[in-house]
Amino acid sequence: MAKVRGGVIADAIGAGKTVISIAIILKGLQKARQSRKLPNKSGATLVVVPPALIDQWESEIDKFSESLKVIKIFDHNALKRCTVQQMIEADVVICPVDILEAKNYLDELISSAKLKREIKEIPKLPAYSGQMEVTEAKGRWIPAASQDPYAGGNNANNQKRRNVTAYYTFIYSKAIRELRKQDFKAKDKGIPLEFFEWERVIVDEIHESLCTTKIEVSEDKTFKEKNRRAGRELLGITEKDIRHRPLIFRRSIFGLTGTPLLDSSSRVMELASLMGNTYVIGLSSHWRKLERESSRDIFLHNYLEPKQSREVRKKIQSKCQEYLDVACCRNKTGEEMNGIEMIEHIRTVKMTTEEKELYLKSQSGIATEKRSLGIAPGDFDPSAGHDITKFLKQNASLPSRGRELVRICKEILSTEGNESTKIVVFTDGKIGAGDLAREFLFAEDAGGIGCTWLDTEDSVEEKNKKIAWYQRGDATEEDRARPRVLVLHFDHSAGLNLQTECHNLILFTPLYVGEGGATSNTVLDTSTELQAIGRVYRPGQTHNEVNVYRIEVQGPCGEECLDGQLIRRNTDDETVAMAVNAGE
Repeated sequence: MAKVRGGVIADAIGAGKTVISIAIILKGLQKARQSRKLPNKSGATLVVVPPALIDQWESEIDKFSESLKVIKIFDHNALKRCTVQQMIEADVVICPVDILEAKNYLDELISSAKLKREIKEIPKLPAYSGQMEVTEAKGRWIPAASQDPYAGGNNANNQKRRNVTAYYTFIYSKAIRELRKQDFKAKDKGIPLEFFEWERVIVDEIHESLCTTKIEVSEDKTFKEKNRRAGRELLGITEKDIRHRPLIFRRSIFGLTGTPLLDSSSRVMELASLMGNTYVIGLSSHWRKLERESSRDIFLHNYLEPKQSREVRKKIQSKCQEYLDVACCRNKTGEEMNGIEMIEHIRTVKMTTEEKELYLKSQSGIATEKRSLGIAPGDFDPSAGHDITKFLKQNASLPSRGRELVRICKEILSTEGNESTKIVVFTDGKIGAGDLAREFLFAEDAGGIGCTWLDTEDSVEEKNKKIAWYQRGDATEEDRARPRVLVLHFDHSAGLNLQTECHNLILFTPLYVGEGGATSNTVLDTSTELQAIGRVYRPGQTHNEVNVYRIEVQGPCGEECLDGQLIRRNTDDETVAMAVNAGE
C-alpha cells in the first residue's frame, strides 16, 4: 500500500465530521502559516462543500475557533473581491464543489491563463457525467449487412456527448497548466482557485462526486448530475498524477461523508486515488468504462469480464478492503443521542375514485388488464416501453396527498408550544414533487401556511441565506413573519444541520430512483431517506422527541398501493442496517 496522504472521515450523521476537520486545521495552523509565500503558496485549508453549506461551515468554524481567518467564495463575483494576498494569508477558504458552474468562472480562468486568443469558444460545463450508454447490447450483435456490429449503440448523439466531455476536460486542464505559469501580484484580484497551492484540501460530502451507476446519474435531471460533473472536474478525479490536478495541496486531502456506500470496488478505487493519490488497481480501465465507454467497449467488456480469474477479483477486493482499513475512519453516534427519541408516524389517507382512475391511467405502457392499485416498480419494464416516471409523478400529485401534507403542518403548528416551530418537508425533485408540495402549501385551503424553497435561479449566496433562516432562532419581526415550512429536495439533504430549530420532518413521498424492473438501488434510496431524517435527528437536537411523518396514500377501500410498498422497502431493518453500514 502506498503512503496515504489523506483519508476518509466517514463518521455517522452527527458524529462530528466537521469538528474533526476543524481540529485538524487548528492542529496544523502554525506550520500552515509558516508556509505562506507569494505568489501562490497559501496557508489556507481549502474546504470544498455542497453549495448550500458554505455559511454553515463558517458558522461551525466560528463556534469552535475565534482565531481562523475565513474567506467564503460563493461564485465568481465573490472571487473578484479577493486579492492574491488575502488568499495567501487566509486560514480557511470555503468554496462550492460546483464552482465551475458559476457564471464567467471558466472564462476568467482562461483569460488569466492568457489563452483568450487561442481558445475562441469557451466550452460549457457538460450537463451529464460521461456518457449515458445502456449497459448491454440489444438485438443481434452482428446483424446481416450491417456496418455496426454493436446493434446501433454507436449513435452520433452518444459519441457527441463523449466528445463534449472530453473537450471540456482538455480545455480546463490546459488552462490550469498555463495559469500556473503566470506571475500574479499581491494586489491582483479574482485569480482562480486552481492557481494556488493549499495547505490541505477537505471535501465535504465526497460521495456526491464519486462514481456511481448510470441510473443514479441519469435519473436526476435537476441538480445532482451536473453538480457531480462539476465536482469531478474540479477535484480532478480521473487525473492519476496528483501534481496535475486542479486543486493541489502540500500535506493532505480528506473526504467527509456520512453516506460512504463503499459497496463496490469501483467506488473504493476512485476514492483511494482522490484521497492522497493511493493506487489500488485498475484505474485506467475503471475510468474509461465510467467516463468514455463506447458501445465497442461495452461489447468487449462483457466478452472479457468472465475471463477475469477468481484470484484477480479476490486480489482487487482484498486491496480495496486494505485501503478502507487503513484510510477510512467510521465513528458512530453514542451517548449524544441519549434522551432524544425518534417517533415515526405513518399517516394513511385513501384516494378518491377519481384519483384512482388517474392513478391507473398513469401506468404508461402497461396493458390495461394488468393495471392495478397494487402494481409494483418491478412490474415496469423499460425495454418494453413502460414509463414509470409518469406513474411516479401522478402518485406524487394526488390531491389527497396534498391535503394530508397541509393537515400535518396545521396539526404541528396548532400544538401548544409549537406555534412558531419550523418544519422540514423532503421531496423527490426528479419527479417534480417539490413543486407539487409548494402548490399544496400555497393553496387557498392551506390557510396561508406557505413555505420557503431553494429556487433553481437562486444564487449560491441566496440559497445559503434561506437555509440559515431554518438553522437559527427568530430574532426580528421579519424572521417571525417568514413561512414555518422549508421544502427541500432529497438531493439537498446531505450535510445540512437543522436540528437546533426543527424537530418535525415530513417525507412527502417515499423515495424510489429507477426505471422499473431491477434498476433501482434499494440501499441507496434508504440511505438517502436516512440522510434527510438525519438533518434533524442528530446530536445537538434541542427537543426530546423528533417526529418523522410519512404519507401513505391507499386505494379507495384501503388497498396497499405504491406508497405502502416503498415505505416497507425503505424501512426494512436489514436494508437500513446496510444503508448505515451497520455490519462493519
